[in-house]
Amino acid sequence: MPTERRSLRSNNKSDTSSSANGEKTRSGSQSSSSNKDKPAPARAAASKAKSTKAASSNTISDSGMGEQRDQPHTNGTDPAKNGVNGSEDVEMEEDTAGGPTSSFNASKGRKGDQKMTVVVPPIKGSRKPGDKGQDQEDDVAMKGVEGEEPESEIDPKAKAIQDIKTNFTLLERAVAHFDPRFTLRVLRSISSMRKQITSDVLAEVIVDAYPKSSATASFLLDAVDQAGAFDSVGTSRMEVDADKSKSAAKEILPEIDVYLSILVQIYMYDRKDIQKGAKFSTGLIERLRTLNRRTLDSLAARVYFYYSLFFEQIAPLPPSPAATVTTIRQPLLTALRTAVLRKDVDTQATVMTLLLRNYLSTSHISQADLLISHNHFPPSASNNQIARYLYYLGRIRTIQLQYTEAHGHLIGATRKSPSSHSARGFYQASHKLLVVVELLMGDIPDRAIFRQAALERALHPYFLLVQAVSVGDLDGFLNIVNTHSATFRKDGTYTLILRLRQNVIKTGIRMMSLSYSRISLRDICLRLGLDSEESAEYIVAKAIRDGVIEATLDHERGFMKSKEVGDIYATREPGEVFHERIRACLSLHDESVKAMRFPMNQHRLELKSAQEARERERELAKEIQEGDIDDEDAGGDFDAI
Repeated sequence: MPTERRSLRSNNKSDTSSSANGEKTRSGSQSSSSNKDKPAPARAAASKAKSTKAASSNTISDSGMGEQRDQPHTNGTDPAKNGVNGSEDVEMEEDTAGGPTSSFNASKGRKGDQKMTVVVPPIKGSRKPGDKGQDQEDDVAMKGVEGEEPESEIDPKAKAIQDIKTNFTLLERAVAHFDPRFTLRVLRSISSMRKQITSDVLAEVIVDAYPKSSATASFLLDAVDQAGAFDSVGTSRMEVDADKSKSAAKEILPEIDVYLSILVQIYMYDRKDIQKGAKFSTGLIERLRTLNRRTLDSLAARVYFYYSLFFEQIAPLPPSPAATVTTIRQPLLTALRTAVLRKDVDTQATVMTLLLRNYLSTSHISQADLLISHNHFPPSASNNQIARYLYYLGRIRTIQLQYTEAHGHLIGATRKSPSSHSARGFYQASHKLLVVVELLMGDIPDRAIFRQAALERALHPYFLLVQAVSVGDLDGFLNIVNTHSATFRKDGTYTLILRLRQNVIKTGIRMMSLSYSRISLRDICLRLGLDSEESAEYIVAKAIRDGVIEATLDHERGFMKSKEVGDIYATREPGEVFHERIRACLSLHDESVKAMRFPMNQHRLELKSAQEARERERELAKEIQEGDIDDEDAGGDFDAI
């Protein structure tokens, strides 16, 4: 740095002397070229030093010219043209954006004076650290102000129409690729657009999708009270639609017809237009019977679901034997027979669950049992249908006193039932019935079940019931049943809970047999609140015969004597329980593997590609043998066949 300062001073002197004599010295040109070759910090420091010395000597009027001072100027009319500095740092009579400028008049009063604008590049390190951040904040703020545009709110009606039309494309793709996953994707999207489905939305979609002469369009528009939708459309739009139909006559798929019909069913059900919805669904079922397409299976199953749902809410309601829901049993049985013959898995599974629900609503248990015994539920059905079927099957077996089999079915239903908010009702109903079945089996449900967020409030009466049964409190049990009888009747478990009275007594006897080696029948009668000692003796004898307790009964002396409890691990019971757990895990694994979905006919595509690869290899080998190409042209790694 000191060396650079000395060279700058010498150059300043030479520049000053050369300016006075009006000649360009060689030392000035050399100093300017040396300054030009220096890095930016050195040149900045040199500019600062020059400006300071020039200001003190009053020889140059501007202190911000920087490197311009290295170039000598004459006082004549011609500008300096030494070709050393060029035009990189100086621009004549033009302001340059992005840098500070300094202007001055050289040699006032002389002829040919010109106004100069000198661009001074920003000096590195001269800005404070806080200035950069401030500039960035200002830039961001200005960018936000300039680029800020009011967000246009999306019209729900337009979005619903767009989603429905997008689903048309998915249905066409499902038909083209014969892939039901696209259809399932369409059905899953209904829940997101359900609130936006109105008669205007449906009418606009139908008018855009169908020609005016379509019978399906008239059927759908009449259902949503929009029969004059085509007449309300402008003439110009009708002409455009006519031109489009003439230029490209595109056939409407039956899948699109059924999909729009499902939307109409949902619209009617949400509006509580039950009578009209039942009539529309009946006509739709008749139309479906004429179609035999496997790509319609998932859609047809959803149609039957809403068909049954409409008739369940028409008076007289179940459980009356004359309920209107009994009138649809014959159409559902016909649909089940047709689905079995056509190997329509979706419709078969849905209709079977609807029939079981129909029979249970009117307490026709024997007919439901006959339906189960004469039909085989498809194992490849969807997870939701399997969960419903297991729940109804568990309820039927519980009513038939087959508690062990019912417990297995209900365990499967609770495991397969989704725990999401939309399916929380089924999740709660299956757990309520499962708790009652476990109590009827003599087991106590796990306390963790009642702590789940989705079940804690709904299962509170059942939690109180479990507490009373677990301690053998007969009076407390009867009080809980009387207090929450309305809840139990609503859940359909009241008649099953009344069976628990004997279990409460058995539990109390078992606890007394474990606590006392010998206890009189009178004490048993007092503790359990029984009417007489004979009834207590009868109940104890039945508990001994059922294997609830291990004791002997002395009729003459009137007491019960308990046997000593042996080592349970010396028996086969632990091995049997362990075997049951292993079998449950293996069945769960098998069901999980079956539930996995893979692209249809993917193995055929792989075989086709492999066959094409072999054909190409044979052709390549033939060309090599004939001498058209050699091994190097083939790639070098080819093995002849």
